[in-house]
Amino acid sequence: MAPDINVSASHLVLIPSYNPGPRVYETVRTARAQWAPVWVVVDGSTDGTAAGLEDMAASDPRLKVVVLPENSGKGAAVLHGLDLASQQGYTHALTMDSDGQHPAELIPTFMATSTQSPKAMVLGLPVFDASAPALRVQGRKISNSWANLETLWAGIGDSLYGFRVYPIEPLRRVMRGQRWMRRFDFDPEAVVRLCWRGVRPINLPAPVKYLHADEGGVSHFNYLRDNTLLTWMHLRLMLGFVLRLPLLLLRHHEKHPQFARSRGARPASSSRRLLRQRTGATRVRRQAV
Repeated sequence: MAPDINVSASHLVLIPSYNPGPRVYETVRTARAQWAPVWVVVDGSTDGTAAGLEDMAASDPRLKVVVLPENSGKGAAVLHGLDLASQQGYTHALTMDSDGQHPAELIPTFMATSTQSPKAMVLGLPVFDASAPALRVQGRKISNSWANLETLWAGIGDSLYGFRVYPIEPLRRVMRGQRWMRRFDFDPEAVVRLCWRGVRPINLPAPVKYLHADEGGVSHFNYLRDNTLLTWMHLRLMLGFVLRLPLLLLRHHEKHPQFARSRGARPASSSRRLLRQRTGATRVRRQAV
């Protein structure tokens, strides 16, 4: 059983897992060494790791393992965990991959930042080493550009890195409101839609490791399938962006009034005050008449 260094009644670690191989056991052990509770949602794995994880949980009351009967996708597994966490009174969840790519040693730092700013989401900003495939590093720049456009540069440092702390209820409402975000499209769509709802992103640097097969690394990324999924996702998000553009512009001007002033326009808050003043003056004139 891992020592209980940081035990929280509000923040938990949530690890979706699908056929990660033995590397998942070390991932869970390192996460438990940093935080409690840790929950693992096994998304229909067929590699035998579900039984091994359940054995670990049998001797560790701070480790919970939920086994889903069939594979539904990362987003679906996260949502299942969020629903259970909400029922038990948790307010925030740190998501991390089960394959050992994410830095468990930074869990306390991310959780502390979330505790200080509970209405925000804390996003990992990946720091790549030489193990990172150049094609994937360059490819994510495209997704990041789209995500920043779709939110009018609300501050998303990286749209794809899954090491994050989410406020549970806003994310559940976003996911329950539509049928997407259930597979590889979960991470980028989650941050865009949460930004649309006014959830502020906070970016913290976090190293990422790409493990080779001889190191126990397992990747389920498919370039054609998953890039097609991301392209369709961004087309949907651009449509949502256009529909929300007036609200996003208003919010952007309130956050950055200097841009409005530099263009000779009043900040939105000043415009509203002026409108109220003019409305009040009109009422006074009508009463005088």
